Parts: sequence; C-alpha cells; structure tokens
Amino acid sequence: MKERGGGKEPTVDERYNQWKSLVPVLYDWLANHNLVWPSLSCRWGPQLEQATYKNRQRLYLSEQARSSFWKKGNPVKGILSSLGKGWIGQDTDGSVPNTLVIANCEIVKPRVAAAEHISQFNEEARSPFVKKFKTIIHPGEVSICSVNRIRELPQNSKIVATHTDSPDVLIWDVEAQPNRHAVLGAQDSRPDLILTGHQDNAEFALAMCPTEPLVLSGGKDKLVVLWSIHDHISSLAVDPGPAKSPGSGGSGLKNASKVGGSNDKPVDSPTIGPRGTYQGHEDTVEDVQFCPSSAQEFCSVGDDSCLILWDARTGSSPVLKVEKAHDADLHCVDWNPHDVNLILTG
Repeated sequence: MKERGGGKEPTVDERYNQWKSLVPVLYDWLANHNLVWPSLSCRWGPQLEQATYKNRQRLYLSEQARSSFWKKGNPVKGILSSLGKGWIGQDTDGSVPNTLVIANCEIVKPRVAAAEHISQFNEEARSPFVKKFKTIIHPGEVSICSVNRIRELPQNSKIVATHTDSPDVLIWDVEAQPNRHAVLGAQDSRPDLILTGHQDNAEFALAMCPTEPLVLSGGKDKLVVLWSIHDHISSLAVDPGPAKSPGSGGSGLKNASKVGGSNDKPVDSPTIGPRGTYQGHEDTVEDVQFCPSSAQEFCSVGDDSCLILWDARTGSSPVLKVEKAHDADLHCVDWNPHDVNLILTG
C-alpha cells in the first residue's frame, strides 16, 4: 500500500518500526522468542493450567532441515501474542535432524502486562515464557523433508498429525513419545500410527474432524483421502491406563512402513489404509476442511482453482464443484463453525 500523496512505498524496516510502535495498542500482551531457524508452520496445543495472572499452554514447534535453501546463521523471530492459538515450525541447515518440539508457554492474561513492558521487547532474546518440554525426532530425509502441517485431534489434544514431504500422514501421541536429543545421526522417533493411501507427496492439506476421530488429507496426486483412526487410537485416547508408544519400545504391533520417502529403515509403527479416496481435482490439492457439524461432509481446494464439496455417504465423486472459484491457485479453505452455509477460500 502506498502512502498518501503519491509517496514511495515504505520499506520493510519502516513498516516494522511502525508496527512496533503500535504494539501496546494492538496487543494485551506480547513476548518475543528468537528462533535459530526459519519457521514454516505454527499452532498452539491445549491449555494446561489457569492461574490468576497468566495461563500455561502447550506450544508445538517443528524444526525442519532444508540445507539446500536455508543458510545457517539466518535467525528468524517468533512472536507470541495472547490473541490466538498456533504452532511454530522451523528449518535447520541439515546439521540436525527434523524435530517436533513440544514446549509449554506462559500466556499473560489481558489487562495485566503494562504497556511499557509490552513495547520494550528485545528482538534477539529468547523468551523466558517459552520452555521446551519434549523433542520428537521426525522421520524424513533431512535435506528435503519438512514438517509442513501439525493438527491436533479435537477428541484428545495429546494426539497430533503431521504432514511432511511424503505421501504418508504421521500420528503421534506426544505424551507417550519419549524425549529425544536432536543430534546428527540420531535415530528417528517412531510414529504411533502411519496413514497410507496417497500415491504422491501430500505436503500441506491436512484436517482433523471436530466430531469424530477422522483425518482428511490432500496431495500432489490430486486426491482427497479420508481415514478413520478410531480403532487405533482407542488405546491412546480412551484407555485411562498409561499409553504405550512405538517410540518408547513398548509397542507389540507388527506392521511397518517407511516414512518420508527416503532410505530410512522401516519403523515399527502400525499402518492403516484410507476409508475413502475422492477424485475430482485436476491439480494438487492444497487444503481440506471438515464441515463443523458433520463427519461425512468436507471440502477441498487446489491448484486447479476449484472448490469442491464432498459427502462420504454419496460415493467418491464431488457433490458440488465450483469451477474457477478464483483466477489463480487456491491454497486455503475454512468452514464457518457458526454458520455452515459459509465457506472461506483464499
């Protein structure tokens, strides 16, 4: 956006300084946590504790290696505010493995922090409000794979799904997984479940059903794939006893699968195939979303500029296809939780 009067467009530094001056007005609270590597994905986990002046909330960070693109020593700043929920993903230079980091974050409540304190943050500092809790070494070729998406299961927030540069969706019980040290040559953590069914890499489109333990994914194979993980998560999400994770060495499951499309040795994790595979897109599927009130209805968008609505009860063909919903690729879609007649695309 150009300044009034036909002036030059402000530089990035000028825009940043303008934003920084408005921080006390825009936010009830802000903490800056300087990250070592650039980030790709962002999402919060569940709230863990409530106190008088601040809450403690789970935060997920995925550190991802892309040595061919990112250069070491190029820090990026991660900023946390009390306005929403998100998980953060990072890239490394390939000297450390891909990791899924579980952290606990203290969120100061509204109208508690002083405006002077909010505005005087240090961009190069690591926030004392963010404390690492556990590290999972994510499978995948370090130089090419990155954890692009993290989604939590609404029925049990300790179970999350991750999308990387591979055809598989990985399911993790973040509480049962053992803590690992991210050093060069470290063995990958073993997912609690691997969802198979894509014929090509599925990198970004990922959603969890709000009403049932269903997972939805889209990929470069132009497919939308649906899984039910109810039978496999029953021991994780329903059984009140201590959960056992394949990564802890406590799994007796025999199925195995390679993860990440690399030369990794097979991991001792169970695999399941899809409940349904849906064809209708003519290019990569970039995002998917469930209907908030129905486990059988969902939608998808892709690089073919189409919005497609699906109903699992009617078969694998689209129920409704909006051709050229935009004049370019569609990368995101969301379904209004308050009015199911409204869908937003971008």
